[in-house]
Amino acid sequence: MSTLKAQLNAAMKDAMRAKEKERLSTIRLIQADIKRVEVDTRSELDDAQLIAIMDRMLKQRRDSIAQFEAAGRQELADQEAFEISVIQQFLPTPLSDDEINTLIDQAIAATGASGMQDMGKLMAMLKPQIQGRADMAAVSGAVKKRLG
Repeated sequence: MSTLKAQLNAAMKDAMRAKEKERLSTIRLIQADIKRVEVDTRSELDDAQLIAIMDRMLKQRRDSIAQFEAAGRQELADQEAFEISVIQQFLPTPLSDDEINTLIDQAIAATGASGMQDMGKLMAMLKPQIQGRADMAAVSGAVKKRLG
């Protein structure tokens, strides 16, 4: 069992003991999504794959918050924000803007990227280092600004 799965199981037990219904519900959502992917792929996932799943869950919730706020449903937006805070507890420490810029500079130097035609190659190199630690859309924007 991966260390991230063990953390999720321990957090679920703690939430049950503390009778934290909302937190428990969010942890179970994470575990259900992981289990769904494991059943679909018929394999046990490693920590990097689990981080990718949780990163996708974060993106979905950020999109939902924007839609709920546009529709005037603040209570649903607040629920999504709470779920984001729980999911982020299991992800690696977020990168600062300076760290992201340093990684982009290193990737540009390593790939020799000179224009927008090299963006895919650059993002492919950055994704494993940044996934789960930064918003990939923001990183993509920074890369576009640097290359464009």
